[in-house]
Parts: sequence; structure tokens; C-alpha cells
Amino acid sequence: MNNLSTPPLLVADTLQRPLRDLRISVTDRCNLRCTYCMPREVFGKDFVFLPRAELLSFEEIERVAGVFVQLGVQKIRLSGGEPLMRHGVEHLIEALSKLCSTEGQPVEIALTTNGLLLSRKAQALKNAGLSRLTVSLDGLSEAVFQRMSDSTASVTTVLGGIEAAQRVGFSPIKVNMVVKRGENEHEIIPLVRRFRNTGIVLRFIEYMDVGTTNGWRMNDVVTAQEILALINNHYPIRQLDPNYRGEVAKRWMFADGGGEIGVIASVTQAFCHDCSRIRLSTDGKLYTCLFASHGVDLRDSLRRSESDAMLARFIIDTWQHRTDRYSQMRHEATTFQGRKIEMSYIGG
Repeated sequence: MNNLSTPPLLVADTLQRPLRDLRISVTDRCNLRCTYCMPREVFGKDFVFLPRAELLSFEEIERVAGVFVQLGVQKIRLSGGEPLMRHGVEHLIEALSKLCSTEGQPVEIALTTNGLLLSRKAQALKNAGLSRLTVSLDGLSEAVFQRMSDSTASVTTVLGGIEAAQRVGFSPIKVNMVVKRGENEHEIIPLVRRFRNTGIVLRFIEYMDVGTTNGWRMNDVVTAQEILALINNHYPIRQLDPNYRGEVAKRWMFADGGGEIGVIASVTQAFCHDCSRIRLSTDGKLYTCLFASHGVDLRDSLRRSESDAMLARFIIDTWQHRTDRYSQMRHEATTFQGRKIEMSYIGG
């Protein structure tokens, strides 16, 4: 990568939030049709996904990531769609794992997956230098899992992938459960029971209004307060301090030492004030909020062979004009102007 000319020590937005985290969607395709993300009535057999030529190549992603790191990004998370469906994604991880900050510290490379391909990929991901792994799992029973994912996939495949990841040395692994009222809240305690004393960190996510196709209603949200009260009735818990500023999950541990859980409560306990994340879509657009209605095109600059300094200037300008705080303003009428980008395109 070309040397950037004296980048600012802190790239901050209009609310003085630093740029620290980059999330990259490496594919808009997925092998599940989860009702809250890619409902089948929208993403059916006739849905047209992005053609390969429109996707950023691994070389383009690596170059952009290098510029972001020079601007202060400390963590990169790969998502999708389902990132393990992108052929050769371990080669991208290997390249990204070599990135270091201006202070010489290695950048943390993380990946979120639905786990269906994890058994066959776990060793390759570990060998490539993946730092952290998160697996999505919305229920333990086959009936709930298949209903939530609108698929015939088996929950045992996901559990097998998690076990394979543990065997090759990923630790801690995080397991994310999206909780939707009337659908899977009765699976909370079985999941807690399954992952207690395993070293796996189970995290519960309030059902969010990402995109415009999942029919979100506030009545469908099981709040963080409800989730924690339910768990505490079965297994007493106490709150932990955050690991770092801007951590999205509030951390809790079992009083008996049985491990840690987290709750991501972007609906009822908005954390916009500390949000340090920017998102790069599969086709090279930058989004400064998960709930954005539009992005800015970085791919065109890349393919015009702009210098790294020019790319950096583009990124800085985008971030410095950022005003997003959607979750804090969710209930204001102005929040709902425009069509929000779907999560399968922008990444979670």
C-alpha cells in the first residue's frame, strides 16, 4: 500500500465518534432464508443477486482495508450474506491478518457465520489467521431452527460446526441468538443450558428493524430487560464492565462462575453515542449506519486506480460528515424517511 501523507490521529464524525471498526460484506448470498433477514417471499428463486463482476475482488478488499487501518481501524469483521459461501474466503482472511496499525499492532479479524459450512472450513479459517468467530443460532430444537431459518437445514450441523471450531482452537466463540416474540423466546433457557460451562459466550439480540422486508413491529421485540430477568430466574447473573468503549453487547456473568452472556439491545437501549463502525457492502459502497437508506460508492474510485491518499480522503470525508443515530431516533417520524438497506447486502 502507498504511504498516506500524515493521516489525522483521530478520524471523528460530527458527534466526535472515532472510526475504529470496519465491517465488510463479502457476499449478498446465503444458504438460509431467515425470516428477519432474507424472507423467502422477497429472496426467492427468482431473486437476482449481484453478478460476480460487481463484487469487490479480494485484492480490492485488501487494499481498501489497508487504507482503513492507516486511518485508525483496529477491527475488521467479515459478514454477508453468508461469508463462508464466498469461494476462497480463507485467502482473504490470510491477507487481512497481515495488516498492522500505524503503531505496529495486528488488526483483529473476525467473522460472523450461520455455521452450516463451518465444520469443513474451521481448520482453514484458523490457519488463515482469523482472530474471532461468531455463529448465529436462533434455537436448539429442529422445529424452531427450521422455522426461523425457513430451511430444511439441521441445527446439529451448526452445533457440529461450533464444536469443530472449538477443536481447532477458536476461543472464545460467540453464539448470537435473535429473539422474536412468539417465535423463539422459549428457546432462551435451553440455549443458556447448552452453552453454560463451555467457554462459549452466548449473546441475545433484540429483534431489529433492519431493512424494509421483514415486517418488523415493536410488539415483536423481546426486550433485554425481559431476557435478563428470565435468565436470572434460572441462573443468577451479575453485570460485568465492558471490554472496551463502544462494545455493543452489555456483558453479564453467571454468579456460580458458569460463564458469560451478553445482550445487544439496540432497540430499547440505543448505543449510537459510542458507535465506531462503518460498513463496506459487497459491491463497494460505504454505509455509516446499519439502518442506512443509501451509501457512497467507493468501488468506482478503486477501479479508476485512485491513489491510497485519494481513497483515504474519500473515507475521511464520508466519516466526518456522519450524523447517524437511528436507534436513538427510531420513534421519531423523520427516522422512517427512505427505504433502508437490507441486512443481507450490508452485513450485520
